[in-house]
Amino acid sequence: MESESTLAAEPPLIEDDWALFLDVDGSLAEHAPTPDAVRIDPAIKQALPALSRKCGGALALVSGRSVEALDALFDPVHIAAVAGLHGLERRWHAGWNPAPEMDAGFLALAAEAEAIAARFPGALIECRGGCLFLHWRAAPDAAPELGAFAESARTRLPRHRLHPGAHGIEIRPVGMDKGAAIAAFMQAPPFQGRRPAFIGDDPADEPGFAQVNALDGVSVLIGAARTSAARHRLANPGAVRRWLLDSLHDEVLA
Repeated sequence: MESESTLAAEPPLIEDDWALFLDVDGSLAEHAPTPDAVRIDPAIKQALPALSRKCGGALALVSGRSVEALDALFDPVHIAAVAGLHGLERRWHAGWNPAPEMDAGFLALAAEAEAIAARFPGALIECRGGCLFLHWRAAPDAAPELGAFAESARTRLPRHRLHPGAHGIEIRPVGMDKGAAIAAFMQAPPFQGRRPAFIGDDPADEPGFAQVNALDGVSVLIGAARTSAARHRLANPGAVRRWLLDSLHDEVLA
């Protein structure tokens, strides 16, 4: 991984030959106590269609949220290419890959997590498409018990892996991450043959940084400097907003 000292440089402005991949929570928008409380700056919503045109349609959201949740968050703006649930479900210009069905054993495990979270007001469990998200941003006292639960889930979900975050843990299938989602997009038009760029803010975004670095792309950490594979950094979503708008120059926002 790159060292913290290499993360001081801001990224270059977006070029017409890029493929632009955007994390949402913590990158395009500030984190909030719950996912439902997150809001997208209207200026960013307005800029995304223009950025997509600038990049020949090669713009995608790459998020832990579901595609349905992302569509609602960005409404009325429609983003054609979206990787939801870290790529477990993916919509792009040529088709749709849905998330797999959840079996009874997985749903029973999710119910156990919800029973633990119910004892900690503000803790949140999300069960979507074979992924289980344990959130304790608004209930830090839940971290020990939910963390222990996640560790115990390892033996019951051998085809899943734990992915710790700053305020929660994601339990998701092996082999699916944001790097794999970006790689899949890059294999087909309009992304194919372009220089990839990816912005993200937390450990779940590191596979995305590694993937774009392998393709001589632009990797951008959002937030405080830390050890990361990213080669550039922007301080916060406000800085991301300025970068996106500066990259448009005189292009029409519509």
